Amino acid sequence: MKTNLLLCFTGSVATIKARPLLDLLLNDFNVEIIATEKSLKFLSLEDIDYLKSKVKVYIDSDEWDNKVDLSKRSALHIDLRNWANAMLIAPCSANTLAKLANGMADNLLTSVCRAWDYKTKFLIIAPAMNTLMWENPFTSKHMDALKSLSNTNVKFIPPISKTLFCGDIGVGAMEQVSEIAKITKQFLVTL
Repeated sequence: MKTNLLLCFTGSVATIKARPLLDLLLNDFNVEIIATEKSLKFLSLEDIDYLKSKVKVYIDSDEWDNKVDLSKRSALHIDLRNWANAMLIAPCSANTLAKLANGMADNLLTSVCRAWDYKTKFLIIAPAMNTLMWENPFTSKHMDALKSLSNTNVKFIPPISKTLFCGDIGVGAMEQVSEIAKITKQFLVTL
C-alpha cells in the first residue's frame, strides 16, 4: 500500500520544478498537491493543467473562498491532514518557513501544518531562497523551532550552492528534484 503524501509548493522560483518532482514521486506515493497563492506565480497554465491531469491540486481558494457547509462538519485543512501520512514542502520559501515556525495559519498549507500531528506524521522541508536569506539568523531559528516539534518526524533537505535565479552565487537553491525524491523515499520507508 502506498503512503499518502501531500506535495506542497510555496512562493519560490524553485516551484518551476513541480512537474519533474511530481513525476518522480508518483511511482512510490499517492500524491495530492497544495499550491500556495504565491507559488502559482511560478507555474504556467500548462504546468497547472499537467499537475491537475495527474493528481488533485488544492489552492487557498478551495478552502477560503467557498461558503462553509456546516452540515458536512468538515474543513479542507483537517481533511487533508487526515488523508496524509506525510507532507513534503518543496520548495519551502523563507516566508513559509517563518510562518510555520511561528505557528501562522493564514493559507491552506500553513493551516494544514498548524493542525499537523508531528508525533505520528512526517514533515519534510526543502528550503529554497536567496543566499543572504538562507544565511539570515532568523532562518536557523525557524528551522530549530520546527525541529523541536519532533526529534524524528521533521526532516530538512538543505539547499545547495549554485548560481541562483537572481544571479547571485551561493547556498540557497533547492536540492535537485531527483535527490529530494530519493531522500523522501528513504525517510518514509518506515511507513
